[in-house]
Amino acid sequence: MIRSPYNSSLVRPVRISGVNWIGVKTLYLKEVHRFLNVPTQTLLGPVVTAVLFMMIFSVVVGERVVLGPGTNFIQFLAPGLVMMTVLQNAFANTSSSITSAKVQGNIVDLLMPPLGPGEILTAMVAAAVTRGVLVAFVCIATFWFFGAIIPPQSLLTAVLFLLLGAAVMAMAGLIAGVWAQKFDHLSAITNFVVQPLAFLSGTFYSIDRLPAPFDTIAGLNPFFMIIDGFRYGMTGLLESYLGTSVIVVAGMTVFLAIICFRLLASGFRLKS
Repeated sequence: MIRSPYNSSLVRPVRISGVNWIGVKTLYLKEVHRFLNVPTQTLLGPVVTAVLFMMIFSVVVGERVVLGPGTNFIQFLAPGLVMMTVLQNAFANTSSSITSAKVQGNIVDLLMPPLGPGEILTAMVAAAVTRGVLVAFVCIATFWFFGAIIPPQSLLTAVLFLLLGAAVMAMAGLIAGVWAQKFDHLSAITNFVVQPLAFLSGTFYSIDRLPAPFDTIAGLNPFFMIIDGFRYGMTGLLESYLGTSVIVVAGMTVFLAIICFRLLASGFRLKS
């Protein structure tokens, strides 16, 4: 209870019952505005990198490799590049947000508002997924201009893996951001975990070309399952079992959500 500065009557404090949707929306918009303020870095930069990969492999491989009826290597490569770019950017959005807030000393702006761990998690993951989807749209539009994108064979499957993949990496980025105490720690995770998994995910090649047992090991890479599922939705080409990939990726989403919730609820490396 607090006293009004205008009269001596007591003013009843505002009580928030259920989910604080206003707070969730505010945090979501804050995170979205954060990456939209630097679009050349957060949206255009990743697309330029993906286009450079496409141009290099177009020259090196070109039309010499055909991987399916009516699908050449460039059309095989494009969905993988789109999804790899989405995963990297979803991870970067949450990890950089948390780490920069801790390093700059304004993490209190995230902890003080009346937001529970589930609400913080929802807003930050939704913002990271938004960034991933925007990057995907720009990449697809650019690749379509170069003739590397064909009409989706299963739009629902492509959208499902796009959203699940972005959510998985957003939560992985949140965990990395909470753990990292400075940007050097975050760079280590990005350079030694995220990038190797991304480049060894079958983005640039079919894992069927790998000798045993490396083909089996590559098939266990969660990045591969996400990219392969998205590629199937876009081109109809599939190298794994679709049902298994859906179950594994959905299970990872739930598992990481539980870990993120527990970390935010405990205040591990956030309140100390």
